[in-house]
Amino acid sequence: MSNDAPLSGSQLTIAAAGYTAEIATVGATLRTLRHDGRDLVVPFDADEVRPVFRGAVLAPWPNRVVDGRYSFGGEDHELALTEPRRSHALHGLVAWTDFVVVAHEPDRAVLTTTIAAQFGYPYRVEVRVVHRVDADGLHTTVTGTNTGDAAAPWGTGPHPYLRAGEGTVDDWTLTLPAAEVLEVTEDRLVPTALVPVHDEFDMRTPTPVGPRFVDHAFTGFDRADGGTATIVLTAADGHGVVMAFGPECPWVQVHTADHVVPEYHRAGLAVEPMTCAPDAFNAGADRGLVVLAPGGSHDASWTIAAV
Repeated sequence: MSNDAPLSGSQLTIAAAGYTAEIATVGATLRTLRHDGRDLVVPFDADEVRPVFRGAVLAPWPNRVVDGRYSFGGEDHELALTEPRRSHALHGLVAWTDFVVVAHEPDRAVLTTTIAAQFGYPYRVEVRVVHRVDADGLHTTVTGTNTGDAAAPWGTGPHPYLRAGEGTVDDWTLTLPAAEVLEVTEDRLVPTALVPVHDEFDMRTPTPVGPRFVDHAFTGFDRADGGTATIVLTAADGHGVVMAFGPECPWVQVHTADHVVPEYHRAGLAVEPMTCAPDAFNAGADRGLVVLAPGGSHDASWTIAAV
């Protein structure tokens, strides 16, 4: 990044069919997304340190590694605790990396970085992010490629805060076609048990969000032909936003964005498709952990579109 670049990195604008997205190179971040001038995600300024991971790409893990500790390949590892209040390693290693721009076309941007082998994650993985817009919305694909000589644990996902329209999360209606929710401890959000959705977590039909608090991972999606799951968030006027993702993302984290900073508080709904569950580095394949063989790659894609 040059010294005169905005704090969020170099800025890339892509547009097509009424959609305009602004990508910031730090974290390959979706900084803004608009359809016919209407915000579909909570934006932030280019010359601003990105707040609350808005729009960042998360890799080589999304969500948390509990206590920053895990075992893989017969070795124990300890990551830096980047969520100090809860003592976890949060949202991977590339969210604050300034990605290299490989291609920038009117409707498409391609960015890459390489995770260097390091203490806690002694694996070398190239991360390639493609953002593309067309009449069906913004499509993002993240590819992890193991360029090292040992197998590497891998997971990825995005961190957008969706906006349905005017107001806050309390004013919108959510359709979340998931049959199971991962329960967590109240204080540290440590995963405990996977259970059928119940009470405030059952939003399989259109449900007013209201004052409910959610910061949980969901799975067991009702998927259309081709394996696509679709989450819909709408405002009272019928406008809204859709997040759709394929079977490579069997999980989604949903958070009502409750925050002590008033301007952040419930300003958007975090909807984060994930290739694996929270703490998958410890839970393993049963919770979706991907193992990248040397030279191996893994793709994950999702789409944000207007209603």
